[in-house]
Amino acid sequence: MASSETDSGCPGVEEGESFVKLCVLEGFSESSETKALIASLPEVHGDSERATEKFVVIMDRYQEQPHLLDPHLEWMVNMTLEFVRSDTSPPSLVHLSFKFLYIICKVRGYKIFMQLLPHEVADVHPVLDLLSRQDPKDTETWETRYMLLLWLSMTCLIPFDLCRLDGHLDSDGGKAKESTMDRILAIAKSYILVSDSSRDAACVLISKFMTRPDVKMKRLGDFLDYSLTTITQTNDLSPLAIGVLDGALQSLGKLFKHGKRDDLLQYAPTIMQCLEKKHLSESSQAKLRKQGVKLTQRLGLTFLKPRLAAWRYQRGNRSLAANLSASQSATAATPEVEMQELEEDYDIPEEVETVIEYLLVGLKDKETIVRWSAAKGIGRVTGRLPKELADEVVGSVLDCFSFQETDNAWHGGCLALAELGRRGLLLPSRLTDGM
Repeated sequence: MASSETDSGCPGVEEGESFVKLCVLEGFSESSETKALIASLPEVHGDSERATEKFVVIMDRYQEQPHLLDPHLEWMVNMTLEFVRSDTSPPSLVHLSFKFLYIICKVRGYKIFMQLLPHEVADVHPVLDLLSRQDPKDTETWETRYMLLLWLSMTCLIPFDLCRLDGHLDSDGGKAKESTMDRILAIAKSYILVSDSSRDAACVLISKFMTRPDVKMKRLGDFLDYSLTTITQTNDLSPLAIGVLDGALQSLGKLFKHGKRDDLLQYAPTIMQCLEKKHLSESSQAKLRKQGVKLTQRLGLTFLKPRLAAWRYQRGNRSLAANLSASQSATAATPEVEMQELEEDYDIPEEVETVIEYLLVGLKDKETIVRWSAAKGIGRVTGRLPKELADEVVGSVLDCFSFQETDNAWHGGCLALAELGRRGLLLPSRLTDGM
């Protein structure tokens, strides 16, 4: 047997396993080097290009396995924030510290990373003050603004009414000072309109801030009016206007994703009408079409009550042949499921039909990011529909496979079928049609 063969007689397996081991990391091996690099920030902040490049090289190794950073994230964040919190740190050191935090955040993902940011009551005003001193037009320090907006998003989660942080709002000159709630809202509204990546962080801030019990009671309606006015009065003819539209749509999408249905349902029809008039599906900008699809599906989920469809495919039978034969029998549904279907309330709002039509159009979009978002929306909305209506949606998806349709429609249909199948919404009775 050749030296490259294993005991099983398969030549080249050892080499293949060695190659895989080289590609798959087992841990964060640059821990000491990273610690020394962060500790050196006060000495290198004046000429930070080399240190930044070195840190980027280290972090980029973990793009495919970011979870390996998890045991080390806390000390990296705390160590870097010490420079931010120090009164003796010059602005260049503060900006460099936030740049390092952004590099880590980009690799690990903001959803995981932002949970490590301090969010005590004492953090609210310092973060707010630091963010207020930033220049939104400074293209060199956008990482600072991005991280501060994420940090402010976490501090917004404190379980106290924000009015408790205001104290006496009368200033020495007798003029009333702005409340903490209004300061945060003003910053969030200003940053969802900028053209850099801090817009994305501002949308996260909106989703966390506007869903607070005290804020939604006082400011939710006004913010939604502001957003709808922005969408209605802004075109997509210039880069600046495109950024403004993207921010307004993205903030609404995240708000409807994280907000409670009972709080948002009353506003959903008005927003749906605004989107219909805007005709975002006809926009030349893919990111606007994508945001339109994402917001539309969130509106659809708001119209429908949260429920797990009782008719979903139960993954007990793994035989495709058995499933196909079962689909031709009249006893496919169990009495329990039939009883659940009869007991459910199927009062579906008429806006849901508009939502589904919009998503079906998105399946045929020329850009993959739009088709993929539409496919996920089809899966999410269908999971809350009664069996008969859901079957109609599946039939509409199958219509994408007509010879009169484009390659984009076929690809979108495949994505939608995959999403429906993943969620157990593609029943055996439809397998023959899909095949």
